[in-house]
Amino acid sequence: MRTIGVLGGMSWESTQSYYQALNEGVNEALGGFHSASLIMESVDFAEIEALQRAGDWHTAGEYLIQAAKRLERAGAGCLVLATNTMHKVAPAIEAAIDIPLLHIADATAEQCLKDGIKRVGLLGTRFTMEQDFYKARLKERYGIDVVIPTDDERESVHRIIFEELCRGEIKEESRKRYLDIIEGLQAEGAEAVILGCTEIALLVEQSHTRVALFDTTALHAAKAVAWSLEGAAKP
Repeated sequence: MRTIGVLGGMSWESTQSYYQALNEGVNEALGGFHSASLIMESVDFAEIEALQRAGDWHTAGEYLIQAAKRLERAGAGCLVLATNTMHKVAPAIEAAIDIPLLHIADATAEQCLKDGIKRVGLLGTRFTMEQDFYKARLKERYGIDVVIPTDDERESVHRIIFEELCRGEIKEESRKRYLDIIEGLQAEGAEAVILGCTEIALLVEQSHTRVALFDTTALHAAKAVAWSLEGAAKP
């Protein structure tokens, strides 16, 4: 089993979902008392969030580069950046380390193609929905078209993430708002909807809607488990 480096804390509520998914994935594959070989660095999200609001992505990237280097020095064999939004600086992180970064959009796109999905709705922070670092990767590398919510809907999605989900607050009215937006994306031709923020799966699950959902946290963790167990002896 190879050791996974997890760069989390953005937010810690979703990072704990990664920890659970990684360990459950390894145990499902190997059985018994097996669990994942992990090294984790959890950053102070307040510092990252302030840089996001200021649009200072360079400093945010440098902050995460140093954390990624510490994980590499500690013995991590790959890097899992446990957040969708901060994949905006993934190229800078990749250039600064010598271990592979398992990109969350790749894990998601691969499952979309496996399921025959070529047009998706995307929910996430405003940064993820509006900027090209995520959408362009889906389109250019995988041929997947992306539909995003209206401006008013994007504001709601973003606000609920930062004011509620990142604080561990789960509200039924916010779930209903998300489900209405998801149905709207389907009406715009989306064959499925990507939960493109690692906190969203804390609020919306597949059981809540008939629209197919792609949980990026679960898919990212599954890709990391597959990487870790590649070549490992099966029971």
